[in-house]
Order: sequence, then C-alpha cells, then structure tokens
Amino acid sequence: MIERYEPQRIEPKWQRRWRADMIFHARDDRQSRKFYELDMYPYPSGDLHMGHMRCYVIGDVIGRYQLMRGANLLRPMGFDAFGMPAEQAAIVHGQHPHEWTHACIARMRQQFDMLGLAYDWGREVVTCEPEYYRWDQWFFLKLLERGLAYKKNAPVNWCPSCEVVLANEEVVGGRCWRCDATVTRRELEQWFYRITAYADRLLEDLDLLTEWPERVITMQRNWIGRSEGVQFDMPVVGSDRAIPVYTTRPDTVYGITYMVLAPEHPMVDELCAGKPQARDCDALRRRAREKSELERVAETSREGVFTGSHAINPMTGEQVPIWIAEYVLMDYGTGAIMAVPAHDQRDFEFARENGLDIRVVIQPPGQTLSAATMEAAYVEPGVQANSGPFDGLPSAEGWVKIAEEMERRGIGKRTVNYRIRDWLVSRQRYWGAPVPIIYCAQCGMVPVPERDLPVILPTDVKFTGRGGSPLDAVESFVNVPCPTCGGPGRRDTDTLGTFTYSSWYYMRFASPHDHERIFTADAVDYWLPVDQYVGGVEHAILHLLYSRFYTKVMYDMGLVKFKEPFTRLFTQGMIYKDGAKMSKSRGNVVTPDDMCARYGADSARTFILFIGPPELDAEWSDAGVEGAYRFLGRLWRLAVGNLDRFAPAWKDAAPAVGHSTATDALRRKTHQTIRKVTDDMERTHYNTAIAALMELVNEMTDFVAGAAKEPAPSLCSGQAPSSPKGDAAADAALSEALESLVLMLSPFAPHIAEEIWQRLGKTDSVCLAQWPAWEDDIAREAEVTVVVQVNGKVRDRMTVAAGIAGDRLKELALASERVKAFTAGKTVRNVIVVPDKLVNVVAR
Repeated sequence: MIERYEPQRIEPKWQRRWRADMIFHARDDRQSRKFYELDMYPYPSGDLHMGHMRCYVIGDVIGRYQLMRGANLLRPMGFDAFGMPAEQAAIVHGQHPHEWTHACIARMRQQFDMLGLAYDWGREVVTCEPEYYRWDQWFFLKLLERGLAYKKNAPVNWCPSCEVVLANEEVVGGRCWRCDATVTRRELEQWFYRITAYADRLLEDLDLLTEWPERVITMQRNWIGRSEGVQFDMPVVGSDRAIPVYTTRPDTVYGITYMVLAPEHPMVDELCAGKPQARDCDALRRRAREKSELERVAETSREGVFTGSHAINPMTGEQVPIWIAEYVLMDYGTGAIMAVPAHDQRDFEFARENGLDIRVVIQPPGQTLSAATMEAAYVEPGVQANSGPFDGLPSAEGWVKIAEEMERRGIGKRTVNYRIRDWLVSRQRYWGAPVPIIYCAQCGMVPVPERDLPVILPTDVKFTGRGGSPLDAVESFVNVPCPTCGGPGRRDTDTLGTFTYSSWYYMRFASPHDHERIFTADAVDYWLPVDQYVGGVEHAILHLLYSRFYTKVMYDMGLVKFKEPFTRLFTQGMIYKDGAKMSKSRGNVVTPDDMCARYGADSARTFILFIGPPELDAEWSDAGVEGAYRFLGRLWRLAVGNLDRFAPAWKDAAPAVGHSTATDALRRKTHQTIRKVTDDMERTHYNTAIAALMELVNEMTDFVAGAAKEPAPSLCSGQAPSSPKGDAAADAALSEALESLVLMLSPFAPHIAEEIWQRLGKTDSVCLAQWPAWEDDIAREAEVTVVVQVNGKVRDRMTVAAGIAGDRLKELALASERVKAFTAGKTVRNVIVVPDKLVNVVAR
C-alpha cells in the first residue's frame, strides 16, 4: 500500500513555503528578460466564487510558465477599493466603508492564497488608501493644467428618494436599483475628462494592438465611432431658426420625409409652443427622463410625438414634419436627425409605426424597390434615384457629389463626428477620492497645491442614504481657507469615479512604495508595458479605453515611453452553473472554500482549466472536479509508487533511440508531450495541454505495469503499479517521463507538483526549475501510415518508417498490388509525394 493523496495536508504546507521563500517576488534584475503578467484587479465586495477565479487561475498558469522559462516575473495584485457597494454597505449595515472594504480584502486574500495563486504581495496597492489616491488627485490637477479636465452642466440620472446620482447601470426599468423609486434626469455641474481630444489617436493606435482579441478591437472601434459626414441646417417653417443635423449619408438627403429630435433638445419647447401637440410632447419628455440612455436605445418601441412644426429640406425646398422620439439621444451628433426611412432601419420602423411617408432614393443595381412593398430599409450601396440632378450615379459617387453641392451652395459642410463623449468623472458620493478643488469668492476655482496632497477623505461622516454626498455635512472638511488669498473657501465635495483609479494602477505596481512620485521612471521603463493582461470581456470598452487614454496623456507629459499599456490581452469566458451565470443572486455559486475542502485547490484549478477553451463560456460540473481529483490521485500513485525507480542522473543513462520498443515508445511519448504542451501553453490552449498530460500518465502507467506481460492493476485499488526492475535504460526513460511530467504539471497543479518534485530529491522549488525541452529526433514517430491515391481516390495505405525519403515512398507506392490494379493499361504521368502523409499516382 502506498501513501494516500491528501491535498488538504500538502497544499497549505507549500503555500507557507512559497510565502516564506518569497518565490513570487519580482527580482531587482534589470538585465533579465522581464515578463509582466497582470490580472484585472477585483472590487473587494465579499467572497469570490469559482466563476471569478477562472481569470486568476489562467493568469497564474501564464505567470508560472513564464517563470519556468527564465523570465523575471512581475505578477502583482491589488484591490479596486473605492465605489458605491462599500457606501451602500455602510448605509445598510451601519459599518464604515473603510472597515467593510478591508474586511472584504482580507477575505479575498485568504481565498487567493487558498488556491495557491502566485502573487507578489509585496507590491499590493489598495486604491482607497491615501498613498494611492494622492496620485489620482495629482493627475487630476495635471489634466486640469492641460485643459483636459473641465466642469460643465450635464444631465444625470437622479433618484429623488435617495437624492443621489445614479450611473446608467444603476437604473433598472427606469427605477433606482436600490429603492425602486422612479429615476428622473437632472442637470448638475459635473467634472469631465476631455477624452475626445484623443479620439483619433485612440482609434489609430488600435493598429498597434496586434495581440488583442479582434472582437475587443472592434468594440473599441465602434465605441469611438469615427464617422465622416455632412452637417447642415434645416430651417424651421415660420421661424428665423434652423435645426442643425449631422448625417453620414448625404447620398440619401433627397429621401428625407420627416426629422426627429431628442426629447431633451433645447428647441422642443419653442417648436411645441401654442400647438395642440404640446401636452403629448411634455408627456413623452417626462417618460424619457425616467429612462437611462441605454434603455432608450435598446427599446423596440418606436413611439414618437409630432411637435406641430415643420422644417425645410434645403436641397429640395420641401417641408417635412418635426417629431420627437426617445430613440434619438441629445449626446450623439446634434440631437436631431434627418429621417430617411427607406434607407435607415430605425427610421423605417418609426415611419411604419407612425404612418409617415417612405421615399426610395437608392435603388439596388438592376432592381426597383417600391416603398409600399418594402419590408425593411435598404442600406447597401446602389444607384441614385429620385435625387434630382444626381439620378443614375452610383451612390458612392452620389455621396461625394451631393456633399460638394451642399458646400458649394453654403447649405452644409463636410465634417468628422465621433460617437465617443467626454468622460464624466465626478460622483456626488462619499467613498472616493475628493476632487482637489477649493472655491473662493475672491479667487474663484482654485486647485489644491500639490504640496497639500492628498486631500484626505474624512472618516467622521454619517450615512443616511439621503441628501447627496455625506461630505456636504462635514464642516471641517468643507470650510477651508483659500490656498491663494487665505480667505474663506469651500471644498468641492464631489469624488472621483471608480474608473479613474483603475486607469493607471498597472503603472503603480512597478514602484508601489515611491512616496515622492506617481511612479519611479526607470522601474516603469523596465516593467511596462504589461506583457499579458487577463480579464473579463465586460471591461473591453470603458476600462481599457480609459487606461489607453491615461497612457497617451502620460506619454505626452513625458512620464512614459510607450503609447499602449497592454501588449497582449486575454479575455476569459464566463462560468455557468445550472444554465445560468454564476452569481450570488441566482444562488448557484461554487466557492473555492468548498472545492478546496472537498477536493483540494489543485483539483479545482485543473478542472477549471480543463473544462474547455479558456476564452469560451463553460458549464460548471461537480462531477468534473471529482474527475480531476481522480486524475491527480492516479498521477500521485504512479509517482510515489515508483520513487525507487527514479534515477536523478537519468540524462546520463537515457537510452538512444532503438534500445527497445517499449522504452522507445515512452521516450517518444514524453518528447511529443513536451512539444505539444509547450505549444499549447504559448497559445493558451490549457484544456488540450492537460489532456496531453493525461495521455502521458496513461502511457507511463502501461509502461511500469509491464502491459505486454500482464494486465495493469486497477489504479483505484490504492496499489502502486508494478513492473520488473533492474533495467537501467527503462528506469532512465521512466525517470525522464516522470520529471518532465511534474515540470509540465506545475503551472496547473502546483502543490502536488511541488510535493512530488521534493520527493524526487530536488531541493529547489519546482516553480524555479527550467521548463523541459524536447528533441525532434526522439519525438518523431517511428512509423507512419501513408495514404496512397490513384487519380485522387484512396486505393491503399502503407505503414512505413517515419521520415522515409520521397523517392522510396514513390517506389513502394508503385509496387503496391492495389495501385498496379488501378493503373493497369494506363500510363503513369506523375507521382505526387507528401512526406509521411500521402502519395498520389496520376495515370491516364
């Protein structure tokens, strides 16, 4: 009987050893090849579940693999600790956000350690600590100096019950996520970062990101939304006013049959004044204020209200009705659109629902569309029709010609527009970094001097859930002298939004203890950009876009020498259980605590990596974890049961190819597995890498069991496989396979690998051992099956020595009796040879 596999005993031992030996602390060695692996740091909101852990386990495999490839590894971790959930916990539970946040951090660190995640905890950053957010405030001031931070009135989602501003995602069905009150829109003075000033560079530099997922690149490109078009005015009938509109389709302006304004458009009151439609317009505007922009865009209803006014199409002189509708947003374009329902799907649906005219001005080549019978808008290129002097032109040429004519007549001007809007960064809440601004009656708005940073967030606050930010009620915080004149001043009580802290944290990890600068220049020059970033695709737009913006501003300031922060990006799929995404609200979570208690961390890690391609969503299975546990148990019994056959100097005794059939086969399988797993590691194909390790375990089991002489004993019996001993070449081949197996297993199941490594007599950590290498001559198959075709049809198969010369393959194929039968009476005109795979005989 051999010793049982007990992960609950093994795993804590090695976790303590790694911490004591600081195995994963980055070395101060600027001459070595560096590798900076970073997982998107978490918000400390409580317990983690295995759905969360997939990201961190994938990152752990990448980091451990690079460490074994000789890299100087930086793999830090921190916590995105400011934000609404902590403030809500303070309101509900009467616990200060600082206490709640740090209790959550302690719990999450415990769970990270439980899974054996290899982090350099000496570099931890927690964004709610003054030594971190001091630099958020410093960067705010730098943006203000450069004209990239500014304040203006802007519409926000407002909960009249909680008396707080809500983010779009906190508005559910037009109601507050917290108290279910109806949300309204309110104009408040807000702080913005001028990200639009970098729109072109953010778009152009996407071409530099050759190792990002294409779908993320597409999402960023679409979010920036650069478009070329024409802006022109549509005069209002009976008024000296005109409504500016922007269109990317000047080729369709002859098809305008109405126009639509956003409910918030400043001209709506004027257009409806004194009209019988005014009451309906007011009702629609109220309904629109109760919805977020996301809800308005997503709505399938195309409800609208006619204002009672008309505008003039300047190209035709025709009067068209002016409507308002929720699907038009004030923040995009000019807040007003020309409606061409024949060639825009939203306009088409709106026209059909409200009985408005549809006019076809672009015909498909060789076809004639009828407005009366159209079932959808025609949005493809075509030929101009009903377009005055431009009839018959290809629509692409019509686009240019009509735009030129509008400019010639002074009607409009070609321009570039963007979907992206400036970044609203201020929050009327407590748990965040205070905006470093003081207002003085004498001096106006005064930035806090850098010497006075950080502006410390006070702790003596009361959380009522009402009345806006709790900071407004802290007189000792609000009432301060003006830094310029010394007179009475008042602090800005807004705090910075959560995304600001996560937009540069990856740079702070390079020198987290620098108290004099935002980061140490030479440290950032060495470690940055991040070599591999791992995180959820849900952050593919805002977090990544804001991080790229910060990097470009810092580049312009001379703080960094790179233009993009993340060289490679990997976005992992989500974990589902019982058909739904794992979440506390659904009650379908699986915790690391439960998995480690039942099966051990290595089993949980192995399963979550084996479950499928890591970039795709996957379904959790408790039976699957148990299967991973059984696999590790088989591996344990194989290794521990054959320790007496391990030859530390196996390289000296390793047999040359041709020693014996069984030994050759094991060596060949070992080197094939090294080649396969290495390739899979480079491509993040972890599920197939683990499958290859399982195959190697099976091969080794057969080898030690002497499968050619007797059946192998059951691996579930607890007995070690046995085989005749004393064959030095066989023991050397087994030793090579075992050592290689443990090394390759280490990134996936590090605890069991470390334990076996030690029992093999190794004194250094397996984490620091060199990744194994394969030899092509050994990995090459001894024999291969070659398909033989005659005129492209399979007629025979031959088993030949791998690597056999092409001339010899041709000779053997032509000697085949089956080939002779199918070429009888014909002339062989050509023989095509694909080495080790195929011979095709061409005969006529």
